[in-house]
Amino acid sequence: MSAIDKDTGELLKTVADFDPEKFLGAFNIRSNCMSIGRRSTENIKIETKEGEPGLDIRVAPGTKDEKVYIPACVTKAGVDDLVYNDFFIGEGADVTVIAGCGIHTETGEPARHSGIHRFFLEKGARVLYIEKHVGTGDQTAKKVIDPQTECFLAEDAYLEMDTSQLGGVSRSVRHTSAKLSDRAVLVIRERLLTDGDDTAETYFTVTLDGEDSGVNLMSRSVARGNSYQAYQSDIIGNGRCTGHSECDAILSENGRVDASPKLSANSNEAALIHEAAIGKIAGEQIMKLRTLGLTEEEAEAAIIEGFLK
Repeated sequence: MSAIDKDTGELLKTVADFDPEKFLGAFNIRSNCMSIGRRSTENIKIETKEGEPGLDIRVAPGTKDEKVYIPACVTKAGVDDLVYNDFFIGEGADVTVIAGCGIHTETGEPARHSGIHRFFLEKGARVLYIEKHVGTGDQTAKKVIDPQTECFLAEDAYLEMDTSQLGGVSRSVRHTSAKLSDRAVLVIRERLLTDGDDTAETYFTVTLDGEDSGVNLMSRSVARGNSYQAYQSDIIGNGRCTGHSECDAILSENGRVDASPKLSANSNEAALIHEAAIGKIAGEQIMKLRTLGLTEEEAEAAIIEGFLK
């Protein structure tokens, strides 16, 4: 593995809780458009993709209780990083994928990372996907992270995605699409925090083709300062299936949020539900915490932290 500088090391700990000195499993570390370290295991093979930047990650059928780390870091201004990663999860495998991204710059120049991920889960495969995004350094510099994720779930497959963007990212456009076969299940938990003039857009499109397939989309977000967020979900039920979309947002200062959940039932056996709630922090919550000795700013921070957990 190449030497890891201080900024990259701090980003790795923040977005992926990754310590190269202690970790022995499968990983690929990407920094400023290059792989600076990689290790495969007997059951998880990481290979350079042919024809475009990125990786093919292949998990052998029946693999259990293993993790693969593929964090990406940008620590130089002016970098525009684009990567394509495909995950091939074998039948009956059960693994965790950690794929965070961090951008740190010390100048006013912009920096960007775009990660395009595709998941192919075979029959009965299970994946927990954890993704954290963060921007640090010069607050005036534009830090852009635009993730795209496509998911294809075979029969009885299960994919759980825990995604968060909790500060420092100037602009983000997040696209996630999925197609589910019989009895496949997709669960997505998204948490977003924007501040200043940040913008964040989320787009979910889930097609439930399989009988008894199901999806649960949950988004929690806080818009502070003059920031703006947009949430759009589209659940398409083509047979006997269940779908649920929930968007909860808190506004602070001049923050703005648009929520547009959409349902399309193409079968009378499709059971689809959507919920959306947008509002400010209740005054009685602030007052209660202030009686415990917190300032108004500390009380608001505590409420936001608990809401985004």
